Formats: sequence, C-alpha cells, structure tokens
Amino acid sequence: MPIYEYVCQECGRKQSFLVLSGWEVQIRCKRCGSPRLKRVVSRVRVTLSEETRLERLADPSRWGDVDESDPRSMARFMRKMGAELGEDLGDDFQEMVDQLEAGELPDEEGAEEEL
Repeated sequence: MPIYEYVCQECGRKQSFLVLSGWEVQIRCKRCGSPRLKRVVSRVRVTLSEETRLERLADPSRWGDVDESDPRSMARFMRKMGAELGEDLGDDFQEMVDQLEAGELPDEEGAEEEL
C-alpha cells in the first residue's frame, strides 16, 4: 500500500497518509489543519508484529545511553520508543518531547521548570 510522508509547511510536523492510486485526495495537516503539505522521501518501513515491538521496547540494552537526569537524553529516548511503537502518539506526547528537547522539565502541576 502506498503510504507517503508529508511535512506541513505551516507547523513543520511530519505525518504519513495512505494515498490510493487513481484517487484525488485533498490532505490536510493532522495538527494544524493546513493544506500546505510537501511530500518528502521517506524510509522503507518493515511492519513488525505488536509482540515483536513490545519485546524490543523491553530490551534493557536499548536503554544504555539514557541519562534520566538530562531532559534532552530523555527526549531522544522517548522519540526512539515512539518510533518503535510505529504509531502517532498524539500532540500531548509530541509537546512533552519538544519541551524536554528544549531542556525543560514539566513538573507535577503541569508548569515547566527551566534547566
């Protein structure tokens, strides 16, 4: 099945869409709703069973470079785990990872603490 990746030219989010040949489809960004999407070359994906994906996530050898006290390290780990799941984890997950990459730690009340 032809699944193509696009980058939104408004918000910059990369997303995938199933596009059937012969169908004319107007696609929009899942985050901001913009129709300004640019198709990008994507990697070949191999579909793994859910069981295999979960086994890979549980393997501690894949966690070796994670520094729990460094938000940027945690962000890299979370992106890797999100990619391993192979699913869109939603805007809340994306926002939290973006905050961690910026060096911010969300506290228990939802406020942010700058590092």
